[in-house]
Amino acid sequence: MDAIPTSFLFIALVACLLASAFFSASETAMMAVNRYRLKARVAKNERAAILTQALLHKIEKLLGVILLGSSFVNSSAATLSTVIAFRVAGDEEWVLGVATALVTFSILIFSEAFPKVIAASRPEPVALASSYLLAALLKILSPIVYVVNIFVRGLLKIFRLGLESESSTKISPEELRLLVLEAGNFIEKKHHSILMNLFDLESITVNDVMTPRHQIEALDLAASADEIKRQLVTCHHTRLPVYEADSDNILGVVHVRMVPHLFQQEAIDIAMREVIRDPYFIPSGTPLFTQLQRFQETQQRLGLVVDEYGEMLGLVTLEDILEQMVGEFTTTSPNQVSLFKLQKDGSALIDGKAGLRELNRKLGCRFPVDGPKTLNGLILEFFEDIPEAGTCLQISEHRLEIVQTQGRSIKSVRLYP
Repeated sequence: MDAIPTSFLFIALVACLLASAFFSASETAMMAVNRYRLKARVAKNERAAILTQALLHKIEKLLGVILLGSSFVNSSAATLSTVIAFRVAGDEEWVLGVATALVTFSILIFSEAFPKVIAASRPEPVALASSYLLAALLKILSPIVYVVNIFVRGLLKIFRLGLESESSTKISPEELRLLVLEAGNFIEKKHHSILMNLFDLESITVNDVMTPRHQIEALDLAASADEIKRQLVTCHHTRLPVYEADSDNILGVVHVRMVPHLFQQEAIDIAMREVIRDPYFIPSGTPLFTQLQRFQETQQRLGLVVDEYGEMLGLVTLEDILEQMVGEFTTTSPNQVSLFKLQKDGSALIDGKAGLRELNRKLGCRFPVDGPKTLNGLILEFFEDIPEAGTCLQISEHRLEIVQTQGRSIKSVRLYP
């Protein structure tokens, strides 16, 4: 060691610090690199990406090489700093203390903190660039790494700690949803909205999107022939539920385009029974995604929602579910009045039967949707009584005023901005 020039020792010390910085940066970059973006680059046959992915599949050996190299160069740096300090300032005790402090500071700043910050902010380019040297070191040092891993695995067994399998590190639905949510700036707004709506299909039920029973347009076979013909001619739906005398006595569903040839018959109610299809019932509380699959399996487009007692609650169509994913696209019938009207003062006059999810989507409200489905139901739950007109309240930071009540329900509400 005495025959080696001091200048060469300085160069060796700097080289050790640089090597330590490389191992620190590569370790941080390898652990922080985006695995899914890496897979996309592997699919393009990029050599650096393929090497990086291969190293990550052998994470034990990779960490063994990095830690082995880092420990060796850091120990070498400490030894070299001691030798240089003794040559420059003598072999006093204080010299050893100063040399130790200086090399510790240098390793902490230049070989640990600085390279790790850079690697954490730019993990992909650092990981791809370092993969070549790490792959070569892994081949060269594989025997030593193998011995080190034997001791590591022995310690894991002693402390009863197991290694996570690759399947246990796969992304969960909640993590995938958060990933899409945070990627909003990189995805077209419409596409981002559709993806987010898809995640909500499992939490939204048919009760949230169904047409309530009292709003369903249905055909009564007990009515006169002229009334039946008039309703068939003026309806704005292709499929109508059919009942007889009592709305609970559902006979089935009729396709409007299949009945014009029956108009010439006197007993049209009897003739229509031949073209009525059996009703398709949907249990209350069925998730939308589940119902979408059932519509596909049964080749149905319309279903009647019933509760546990068999009472009909409402009607759900395939279009209702699709609109939850892509937004409204079906034609609104001319006689269907808008459930809310914006006023000149910035407020909105809302029909009490308006759905909370629709208000949240169209007006940007934040009404809770885990309880009542309509604004009327939400207000009645809030008061536990039927409030009088002119009553004001606040729900979820929204100021509301009861404008009109009718019987046992709230007819209209004013929502202030």
